[in-house]
Amino acid sequence: MKPNNLIPKLDVFNSKFILRDKRFLWLDYDKGISIILVAYGHCFFMLFDHGINMAPYPYFNYIGTFLYGFRMPLFFIVSGILISNSLRKRGLPAYLLNRVNNILYPLLVWGGIQISLALLSARYTNSDITMASYLNLIINPRQTGHFWYLNALFFIGVIYSLLKTKLKVSIGIQLVIGFVFFSIAGYINMHDLQAGLLTDICQFYLFFAIGDAISNIFLNERFVHRYTSWKVFLPLLLLFLVIQYKFTELNLHGGKDGINYVEHKLPWFYLFEALIGCSLSVSLSFLLQKYKVLSFLRVIGYHSLYIYCMQIIVMNIMRIVLISILKISFVPLLFGLIWTSGIVIPMLFYNVCLRLNAWWLFTFNKPHDHYDYIKQSRLDLQISDR
Repeated sequence: MKPNNLIPKLDVFNSKFILRDKRFLWLDYDKGISIILVAYGHCFFMLFDHGINMAPYPYFNYIGTFLYGFRMPLFFIVSGILISNSLRKRGLPAYLLNRVNNILYPLLVWGGIQISLALLSARYTNSDITMASYLNLIINPRQTGHFWYLNALFFIGVIYSLLKTKLKVSIGIQLVIGFVFFSIAGYINMHDLQAGLLTDICQFYLFFAIGDAISNIFLNERFVHRYTSWKVFLPLLLLFLVIQYKFTELNLHGGKDGINYVEHKLPWFYLFEALIGCSLSVSLSFLLQKYKVLSFLRVIGYHSLYIYCMQIIVMNIMRIVLISILKISFVPLLFGLIWTSGIVIPMLFYNVCLRLNAWWLFTFNKPHDHYDYIKQSRLDLQISDR
């Protein structure tokens, strides 16, 4: 076999398929930045919750708190940016089926896997996981950990699309609805009330609507070219640093709300902080797209959903291996290895599953674009070898 025939096999992250020339590269950059920050937070709290003494390393907590607050709103804004274009191309039935395929299905599969593993290990971990946790994936997702995000993303997309297409609700009215919902979520959080999945739907609906409202601008290449500028990025960076400093100081003294103090008790400051953070992330993504650097962020961003689904499972397994088997106790090394593994291993696992035709772990529709690309690449290699 010639050396170049090994190329497809060595492309373990499927990067050639992901890095093909296409429009709006900044979207994958943006998602890559966001999921790395999400992984950082998950890693910190997982170690903290399992008794690792993080007090001698206060910078881990400070950095995680400083970079908190805008990363999840950013995912909702990005999803909102894409909805109008998707509805135009596919229509409502296909759009809703796509939401079930790409969001609800992995929520149920991977949420179910994580709950099942927790039930199996409950006697050793004193976990409060019960059979009811499977139902909570839908009705009270915060009780199942990080899967609340997929739950909210699915239901917000469904509600928003139905209002947009069936009732012809304008973007302006959608924004008004979003502000009303956000106010309701603020009241719920400020008074420590419980509303299950409705709280997250109310809180993040506005960000989804904002995404749709700005989609004609941010999916316009002339706009992206105009605002891909250091003159935009640097003032945003300065404003971001000032706001995040105050945001961090408040959250570090947040009492029982902890890192969620601003989000729960100061919702309008949280909204302002989140929008500034999202703006900075988008601006940075524009610059990365312009200079075509750090392409690995695009690869990570493409895998962001799969990383999110598997991250906690992978991190917990790595924690057990590193601490109990390899006896690693140096916290910075432990943190770095678990944080990295929570990003890299899900990407590897996803692509191994595709090679083994186990795509059904992530979607009930076979990803034909991936397999068509691989087939064409092999044909191209055979032709070039002749």
